[in-house]
Amino acid sequence: MSSGARYDFDTVVDRRGTWCVQWDGVADRFGVDGLLPFTISDMDFETAPEVLTALRARLDHGVFGYTDWRQGDFRAAIAHWYTTRHGTEVDTGQLVYGPSVLSQLSQLLQMWSSEGDGVVVHTPTYDGFRKAITGLGRELRGVPVGDGAALERELARPDSKVLIVCSPHNPTGRVWTEAELREMSSLAARHGVAVVSDEIHADFVHEGHAHVPWTRVADDGRWALITSASKAFNFPALNGSYGLIGDAADRTEFLRRMETAEGLASPAVLSLTAHVAAYREADAWLDAVRAYVADNLALVARRLNEAFPELGWEPPQAGYLAWIDLRPAGVDGDETLQRVLIERERIAVMPGGVYGAEGFVRLNVGCPRSKVEAGVEALIRGVRQVRAEGGAGA
Repeated sequence: MSSGARYDFDTVVDRRGTWCVQWDGVADRFGVDGLLPFTISDMDFETAPEVLTALRARLDHGVFGYTDWRQGDFRAAIAHWYTTRHGTEVDTGQLVYGPSVLSQLSQLLQMWSSEGDGVVVHTPTYDGFRKAITGLGRELRGVPVGDGAALERELARPDSKVLIVCSPHNPTGRVWTEAELREMSSLAARHGVAVVSDEIHADFVHEGHAHVPWTRVADDGRWALITSASKAFNFPALNGSYGLIGDAADRTEFLRRMETAEGLASPAVLSLTAHVAAYREADAWLDAVRAYVADNLALVARRLNEAFPELGWEPPQAGYLAWIDLRPAGVDGDETLQRVLIERERIAVMPGGVYGAEGFVRLNVGCPRSKVEAGVEALIRGVRQVRAEGGAGA
């Protein structure tokens, strides 16, 4: 049991053989089995005990027929969460539902753009966005995080139709300020660009920062907020997400597409159950796991900066993904470092090139401290080996 906590995040849960992507699917991405993984964005912790209790009670009922997500408990739990957690009242009449955040994004892109149109994103870019945009035949238009001039330039292009805001940002972990979000909203409205705000990392914002839901800054024009409790409470395999869409006609069209064209009228009941329990009962667990992860990130910062003072690495403002720029330490490409980490250190870490930023790595520290310690030490050894061999580039 971690010190001062009522929840145990130190005990290692063996996820091998459970069909999980991070552990059992490592060979599919890295070509080698048996690596210690720090990859896909889920955690190695059991979900909150309050969620598990609710799921067990629902399982004990024994009947799993078609389900209606519009039932009052689900809507009320979302309203409660936004009021108590984010200080924001939401209009539950704006709610929509989908099996995942990316499935919602796909529908919105199809509603609000056509093949060949531009979709603006901040770079580096979550690879799920890249796949959705290019897979639908749209053109990904990247603007560096924090570059307001580049953002306005891309939004002003006549065929730029959608701005995707990852809030907080993945992979950098940046938490947008209210002023930054209002500026994005104003620019999008001025140029007639629809906004999709992916806020799945919103509940993992660290101390000293505050998440601002898009509903608070939404200007005139089309917008949607898409999210899920699955990221913060670690139940993505239950398959469920929800959104808020500002325009009534757009909501109607979105639901029509989901319930008819996609055949998704009935949601996964266990996801609904987990959402309600998480938002109503598990806030203490979330606070505890965030604090634990913050200590993990502090450990990574301490060891990295001891080993390579030139990095000056600071933990992200949100999330459990350490986005690390290794270029000051002499790593300016992905290939050589990945070969060393896989073949010699036997760890799997996401290379920055996946997100359009070679020389970076994304290290998942949503896991017991013993695993974090093993991972950061392996990464340090790997960087030292690359530097010693004089083969930093790809």
